[in-house]
Amino acid sequence: MKLEGKEGSRNIDDRRGSRGGMSRGTKTAGGFGLGTLIIVIIVMLLGGDPSEYLGAANTGGSPAQSTSPSAPAGNLEEDTPNMQIVSKTLRDTEKLWGRVFPQEYGRPYQEPILVVFEGQDQSACGFASAATGPFYCPADQKVYIDLSFADLLRQRFRAPGDFALAYVVAHEVGHHIQNQLGYSGQVSRARQRMSEADANAMSVRLELQADYLAGVWAHYADRTSGLLSDGDIEEAIKAASAIGDDAIQKQSQGYVVPDSFTHGTSEQRVRYFSAGYKSGDTSKKTLDYFFQAPDL
Repeated sequence: MKLEGKEGSRNIDDRRGSRGGMSRGTKTAGGFGLGTLIIVIIVMLLGGDPSEYLGAANTGGSPAQSTSPSAPAGNLEEDTPNMQIVSKTLRDTEKLWGRVFPQEYGRPYQEPILVVFEGQDQSACGFASAATGPFYCPADQKVYIDLSFADLLRQRFRAPGDFALAYVVAHEVGHHIQNQLGYSGQVSRARQRMSEADANAMSVRLELQADYLAGVWAHYADRTSGLLSDGDIEEAIKAASAIGDDAIQKQSQGYVVPDSFTHGTSEQRVRYFSAGYKSGDTSKKTLDYFFQAPDL
């Protein structure tokens, strides 16, 4: 990625070293035990919304108001490479969706807060730790990430490169966009009336739409902001492939259970990220396709 000279986001809540003033307790939301925590960890490693498993999902009501972030410490250019990646990626998404929302959806874009922490933290959706991976919490409209997740991408998922981390950030911003446009609430309500298999299939559609939105951002980052370098898209595709449901299940248990998929196969995640990257289409009609098509 061509990060030099790019501006970072002002919407960073830097809680590394307890700078965010947030309690560092280890209790999970609602007193959930270890079994639930393990499920949540798997869900969030896949880039999903843990609130559905912690009882804090957005059901379509008024969104929570985001609080002002704490100022990042020091000069961004003197910070770690991973901090520069997430901050500058977030800023680039803000520019894109800040233009798209008024033009395409007739409303202003509400920028999310990105919480950077280390070790463990607490969100409005429950417990966050280095093991849980990045996630978006619709209850407080914040993205949570421990920067050591970049090491997990490289070591466990074998998805190296700075753009693999940028793809993860753009995917979580995709969940924020879904929350604003009402897709998250629609899916949450629909899942409550479905069988487990059908509810999982609905979650897959939401995740693939977030992958598509990440691809749309990459489309414009490549063509208008000059952020991408040679090989960046390949890095994102490798990351998307590595965190497909089938790939993770094969790695963790040696076999796959398709009815339990909640995020899509490696092939699906690559397909829809690539579709967003190639088209850059932000129309509501295209986004609605993810919930109107008979199958994906």
